[in-house]
Amino acid sequence: MPAPLTDQERDRDLPALGDSGWGAVRGRDAIRKIWKFKSFSEAWGFMSRAALLAEKLNHHPEWSNVYNVVDVTLTTHDAPGLSELDITFAQKLDRMAGVAAVQRDHSEPILCLCQARAPK
Repeated sequence: MPAPLTDQERDRDLPALGDSGWGAVRGRDAIRKIWKFKSFSEAWGFMSRAALLAEKLNHHPEWSNVYNVVDVTLTTHDAPGLSELDITFAQKLDRMAGVAAVQRDHSEPILCLCQARAPK
């Protein structure tokens, strides 16, 4: 069973993840990041690579996808809360995502390209 992050591990690892766009999830010991890719195909490719990584780590994200947007929440349910698995997974996802745009304000509505391009 994974151990929850210690205060020292949080101080060491979470600021850099915050700088890259990961944010705290209100009311949970979890982190969330929203990527916007150039196309559905790029988003799907990212999710496919992430799924293979999840299987390898035996650690699976909470996520959703609408067209070019991938919204990921990480927490370790049996820790409970954030563990080293979440830090490792988040860092690897960041490398996999490449130059995808990041929506840093999680209070904003999440618009995919199809919604952003819709006539008003």
